[in-house]
Amino acid sequence: MINPDYPKHPYRIKTEGERSVIFDELRRIWVKLTPEEWVRQNFIQWLVQINKYPAAMIAVEKEIMVHELSKRFDILVYDMFHNPWMMVECKAQTVPLTEKVLMQVLRYNIAVPVPYLVITNGIDCRVVEKKDREVKWMEFFPAYTKTR
Repeated sequence: MINPDYPKHPYRIKTEGERSVIFDELRRIWVKLTPEEWVRQNFIQWLVQINKYPAAMIAVEKEIMVHELSKRFDILVYDMFHNPWMMVECKAQTVPLTEKVLMQVLRYNIAVPVPYLVITNGIDCRVVEKKDREVKWMEFFPAYTKTR
């Protein structure tokens, strides 16, 4: 398992009524600050600041169709040719990274095929590399490269 070491970041958080919201810098909107959203925002900063993934190549919470069901992925990273390259499923820190979580992102992968699938609860991170029909757990986090 990979344990992300999150960078310090000046998150913009405020209270609206009885709920807290956080400013999502990629989507440029205020969103409800849930435990899952906290993981998502920290993981995005880890991708951008620590792993040097280009922020312009990251999509957050977009709708996809899985069979006839409307679903939303958490994070999708595109390669330099704008092809989907990595999908990340974020869970709250209290949610263990089980086979059920992996199956969720594998189902999303049917609609949006990518070579790398990531599941994280903010504390731990697991990465799967998909080649053809083979799925292999990785020991390290993939570097963002500018070539195929």
